[in-house]
Amino acid sequence: MSTALPALPAGIPRNLAYARGCLRLLDQTLLPAAERYPHCRDLAAVTEAIGSLRVRGAPAIGIAAAYGLCVDLAAALAEAPPLSPEAAAHRLAGARAALLATRPTAANLAAALAAMAAAERRVLAAGAGAPALLAALEAAAHAWHADDAARCAAIAAAGLAALPEPARILTHCNAGPLATGGVGTALGVVLAGHAAGRRFAVWVNETRPLLQGARITAWELTRAGVPPTLQVDGAAASLIVAGGVDAVIVGADRIAANGDTANKVGTLPLALACAHAGVPFYVAAPLSTVDLRCQTGRDIPIEERGGAELLPDGGAPWAPSGLALRNPAFDVTPAGFVTAFFTERGRVGPPYDSAAFG
Repeated sequence: MSTALPALPAGIPRNLAYARGCLRLLDQTLLPAAERYPHCRDLAAVTEAIGSLRVRGAPAIGIAAAYGLCVDLAAALAEAPPLSPEAAAHRLAGARAALLATRPTAANLAAALAAMAAAERRVLAAGAGAPALLAALEAAAHAWHADDAARCAAIAAAGLAALPEPARILTHCNAGPLATGGVGTALGVVLAGHAAGRRFAVWVNETRPLLQGARITAWELTRAGVPPTLQVDGAAASLIVAGGVDAVIVGADRIAANGDTANKVGTLPLALACAHAGVPFYVAAPLSTVDLRCQTGRDIPIEERGGAELLPDGGAPWAPSGLALRNPAFDVTPAGFVTAFFTERGRVGPPYDSAAFG
């Protein structure tokens, strides 16, 4: 399998790049004010980057974690060569556990780490040493990255086949190139359509509390030459009900076996408004986002982030001090509200079950 990555739309930078022992990433917490590319040379730097949202988006998190294992093993080889296969395996087990704990809702994280563990087992079973194991893990991580890019392209094609033209599309949070290994999932449909000359108008929700829609999605679209219209999250439902939207397309962080879908908090109200107004509600995601161990959305772990994200970082306070703070990063949309999923295997419609996603 080729590990070459396809070109991104002009103006949009690559979010992740790996060279021996170093993961270079675009710090998304600084956008759109600044583009900075920290270099992660140890496991602590990679886990911090994922946990702090310097790298974010379920597919991109999985890719970063795969490279994070390579970063950690390369550091171990540099610290104390030679490294026995047993010591390498022990080190990698600890690294996987640390990476898996960073973002509990993103299914792609666990899927990527499982693929890397399988590659590790094959190499160790063949009796190879730690340097050969590192080379094999690097190849596996690059392959996972390239595979996600290919999945994004197929997802975009599935979405374009389902959409009318012209179309007014609303999206929530960020599911574009910076959240994936390729052109994106939900936003990939828009960007691929723009490249093909399709006439799309795009509504972008700001996405409280960290404004990924305003800071990242609107930035990506503008860079690609697609002029978005930004709105506060609370304005979306009335726009849908008033007939201003032809389709809502969102990404996903984890999909249960029955189609219940976890995505950025604020997604469920969009699905409810679409159901009321008869507007299609689509989820665009690779099948690596499906977790068949989760029978329903009740089984999906929902990440609770620090309450400080709800408050301004400096400047005048906008809430009284001492409040109890609740900050779930995701909500779950029941499968009955999902018109269809756009996947790398095409459009998947109801009924949703393990056979549909398998």
